[in-house]
Amino acid sequence: MMLIREAYAQGSADLKFSEIPTPALDASILLAHVLKTDRTSLVAKGMDTISAKTCEKFCSLVERRALGECIAYIIGKKEFRGLEFEVNKSVLVPRPDTETLVEAAISTLSTNLHGFSQINNKVLDLCTGSGAIAISLKNELPELEIHATDISLETLQTAQKNSEKLLGKNKIHFYLGDLFNALLTPHSSSLPSVSSASFAPPRELFSLIVSNPPYIPSAQIETLSAEVRNEPRIALDGGDDGLEIIRRIIDDAPNYLASGGRLLLEASPEQMEEVSHLLEKRGFKSIQLNKDLSGADRVIGGKI
Repeated sequence: MMLIREAYAQGSADLKFSEIPTPALDASILLAHVLKTDRTSLVAKGMDTISAKTCEKFCSLVERRALGECIAYIIGKKEFRGLEFEVNKSVLVPRPDTETLVEAAISTLSTNLHGFSQINNKVLDLCTGSGAIAISLKNELPELEIHATDISLETLQTAQKNSEKLLGKNKIHFYLGDLFNALLTPHSSSLPSVSSASFAPPRELFSLIVSNPPYIPSAQIETLSAEVRNEPRIALDGGDDGLEIIRRIIDDAPNYLASGGRLLLEASPEQMEEVSHLLEKRGFKSIQLNKDLSGADRVIGGKI
């Protein structure tokens, strides 16, 4: 038996010893998760006792965090734009930087409104991961028809589960496959939990294509924090210069965009100059940059 405040103090101390950047915050999140309460209640309940079994569970979660596993994977969820997403080791953890991409998409779509009549209301999210971008867009602009692809079945099933939990069934069309190729592959009966369809341009064109693709250079991945290295490499590794997937997206995107449609990509600030050149070379115009909360260029886009 142990008091809640004692467990919290011990967890904080253990994480601080392990050089976790935010030991007190992380300990409170883990303890609140174990106790099935919120962090603000921990202070009020500080003198309450918790069982040995609960202490053991809390200690095991603290140990996982001390070894570098991110909080979101440990508790199985992450908030993004006011929505709580299920996350696991098949998906990247949604980050505040990616909210810049969602905001740029909303701004782009709103410019064409009165309700997208100049083009259409179809949006494609490539490399959807947890579905954070696609689901957030549908949640905030219900008029949209959202399509989302991912190369990983487990990842796509997580995205679909999040979509059904947060939006209801059949609100987003999911496709399994490699970037745009997923749209060209007929639905497989072996993938009953993932909806798909067989279609190809020009019958289906999008007003907007968005993507947070892998964009970290391969050689840099081992230099990242243990927390990031624990995330799926396939969602991080952008090839030798980090632009392998981005090049493919830029090259194919005009075939899937309606006239006047836009492509928006998240990338590293250091890559923006090269990505801008790639967009211009492929015929994109009106290229714009969007800054993240730190003031760094995080999203780049152009119109076809």
